[in-house]
Amino acid sequence: MNRKEIVARIKNEKIVAILRTKSQNDVPQLVKIVLETGVDVLEITSNTPGYLEEITNARALYPNKIIGVGTAINVKIAEQAIAAGAQFLVTPNTNVDVVALSHKYDVPILMGAMTPSEVCVASENGADVVKLFPAGAMGLQYFKALKAPLDHIEYFAVGGINPNNVGDWFKAGASGIGYGCVVNDAKTGKIDFEASKKLSEDFVNQAKSN
Repeated sequence: MNRKEIVARIKNEKIVAILRTKSQNDVPQLVKIVLETGVDVLEITSNTPGYLEEITNARALYPNKIIGVGTAINVKIAEQAIAAGAQFLVTPNTNVDVVALSHKYDVPILMGAMTPSEVCVASENGADVVKLFPAGAMGLQYFKALKAPLDHIEYFAVGGINPNNVGDWFKAGASGIGYGCVVNDAKTGKIDFEASKKLSEDFVNQAKSN
């Protein structure tokens, strides 16, 4: 698929699962669990150990899914991830050099931005989607105020989004959302795979109903 086709699929799916762990050993099971819930678009963040290897593995195991890299904060990370097979880039920051790199390789980019200036810089430099981040910390009223003069831009809200408020973000004008798909047990701190599965199921259901 080319950049245009991948962008269309991401926008159609409306949700991006964000996978970030402290151990590479947990990644394969998490990828499997999340994708089996109906999630079609997943990013593995660059601060996950072994993320390049896991992107390559996920692409090979799940050729019908869209696998990208998250936290692509600079050109070096983005270029290495593309070489590993990442089909899209996601950043928490506004870095026009990463946008230029994504265009060079015909790879979509969801660029992080928060202020009106950052949103405009990301959009005017060709970001395929503006990732409003951290959306939850700023809240729906901030998003509505931001979107009023900048309603020609498509936004994915990321950070602080949960199944209980995702509908509110869609109603406010978000085209999609990103969510952390890893749930840790409150007592042990270890990954709760069943809870992670349930969370993804809930988000898939919300995306389909909004």
